[in-house]
Amino acid sequence: MEKILIVEDDSSISSVLRVAFKCSGFEVMDVATGEEGLELVEKENPDVVLLDVMLPGVDGFYVCDQLRKKYPNIGIIMLTAKSQDIDKINGLEKGADDYVVKPFNPTELILRVKALLRRSKKEVHEGEAILESKPFKIDIYSKKVYKNNVELDLTPKEYELMKIFIQNPQKAFSREELLKNVWGWEFVGESKNVDVHIRRLRKKVEDTSSEPEYIETVWGTGYRWKG
Repeated sequence: MEKILIVEDDSSISSVLRVAFKCSGFEVMDVATGEEGLELVEKENPDVVLLDVMLPGVDGFYVCDQLRKKYPNIGIIMLTAKSQDIDKINGLEKGADDYVVKPFNPTELILRVKALLRRSKKEVHEGEAILESKPFKIDIYSKKVYKNNVELDLTPKEYELMKIFIQNPQKAFSREELLKNVWGWEFVGESKNVDVHIRRLRKKVEDTSSEPEYIETVWGTGYRWKG
């Protein structure tokens, strides 16, 4: 049974989500502060954290940053009442896999969580166990990416992006295709998710992120792996 941790100080929202996720077969925990969230993640090792941005004490951005640094494979979805692009981008830059703007439909959030879990646990059972596009190598079994035999510290979504790029060299992917294949859910109008993750990924794989050698922008379409 997958574990969900809700970090939300609004008890009405937390209560609705707790019931909805329990009815969908999840083990659910909830806390009201970021400090409690960080402590509970260490004790309980949840699969996904639903993280409110505006929390008493340390905010959700700080918690997200700390979680991503310490638990690179954990799923993180930000919950925010702020719809400004800068707040969405800030959350994604801190390492969140996704964000949902309040008010939201609990059913949609459950679908997003299931999609996140499905993508993170999906294994490749066909083709090669090792993918290569020099100087990069992907170990499918361990879900690790290496550049010049040095392991890169990638989030789950960054790993999925690298895998789909290296599996499809020279293919121009639209943002919508990447959303569908990497996030596993049709996020209408959420192309910034892709752009922010590409920007983060470039910082880790490119020698100079402002002059990308591997992940090429295809203007009017999306992105392409130049390997």
